[in-house]
Amino acid sequence: MTKETERTTSTKRQVPVSVGIVIALVILGLYLMQITGILDLGLFEYGEEPLPVEREWIQVHFTTPKYPDDRADHQGGLDEILAADIERAESTVDVAAYEADLESIGDALVAAQERGVQVRFVTDSDNVDERAVRQLIRAGIPVVEDDRGALMHNKFVIIDGEVVWTGSWNLTENGTYRNNNNAVRIVSMALAENYTAEFEEMFVDREFGPTSPSDTPHPELMVTYLDTGGSVQMENYFAPEDEVLDRILELVAGAEESIRFMAFSFTDDKLGEAMKQQSKAGIEVQGVFEERGSDTEYSEYGRMRRARPPLDVLTDGNPYILHHKVIILDDKLVILGSFNFSENANESNDENVLIIYDADVAALYRAEFERMYQQAREAVD
Repeated sequence: MTKETERTTSTKRQVPVSVGIVIALVILGLYLMQITGILDLGLFEYGEEPLPVEREWIQVHFTTPKYPDDRADHQGGLDEILAADIERAESTVDVAAYEADLESIGDALVAAQERGVQVRFVTDSDNVDERAVRQLIRAGIPVVEDDRGALMHNKFVIIDGEVVWTGSWNLTENGTYRNNNNAVRIVSMALAENYTAEFEEMFVDREFGPTSPSDTPHPELMVTYLDTGGSVQMENYFAPEDEVLDRILELVAGAEESIRFMAFSFTDDKLGEAMKQQSKAGIEVQGVFEERGSDTEYSEYGRMRRARPPLDVLTDGNPYILHHKVIILDDKLVILGSFNFSENANESNDENVLIIYDADVAALYRAEFERMYQQAREAVD
């Protein structure tokens, strides 16, 4: 044993028990002040959870439309999973939904309110007369509409301040049983705080689009989960206030091996050019476009096909709609949310984007991409 080690060991033995108790109490007090907001010591940077979450951290869902479409098959979908989640709510459910015509979701929200859960709803003015929205209004659930020309295009749900649902999935029958969509369910108080802040801007302050402030509490999150034994890095942004496209361009430019995307609407020239430049640099670029609108002068589809060499992009094989807004980079991170790759999404609409740095999640989205790519090839053949 070295002298340094002996001194250290000896010093530790000489600390009185009472001093140790005082130190422990001071640390506990600082911790409590930190998590309650009384004192900000920067102990939990980047939106870290104060304590690990002891449950499955994420569920990834994809719709699975059947062709030809049969109303008898419209069961067992995402709506039933979300409705069951709402049925378990104990205190609050906040919903920001561009569209909502699912009776199952309307019933679950009304039942939640009737058992004492606070239910609030934000939607786009163009869709305020849809079936589920009218159902909520008749039940006395407060509904706020954006009352403007651009879109309140979000599709997210916050349950009990700790569960967040988001993705491309509209709360509609088409969105659930006919269109290709994705949704994630994430357990994170920090992430829920982000989405709640955005919801409050719309519901309470009536701030939409460019008038919405850029005040996301935790744009960068590092969440530790006991069931995985590790941490997961995420980024969370809202358009138009957080300059979302600039961040996506940075990530695309930093891809080292591959870029894969599924796009309902892809009309942004900057993003299209960034992908073409990466292709020229030897990065593998593949994409599946929604067929409708892909033949217009605004779509990046034609420009990518005409590039030299042409990019490996196809139009989808769904007779209805491919509604994903997803980019997978290097099979390590996924960009998802309500954000179409367009100027309107970046500058006018209310949108949300979630970036997840996790190879397992990326693998699930890669599998969905391969499924969409194969359907697209079969449609061509």
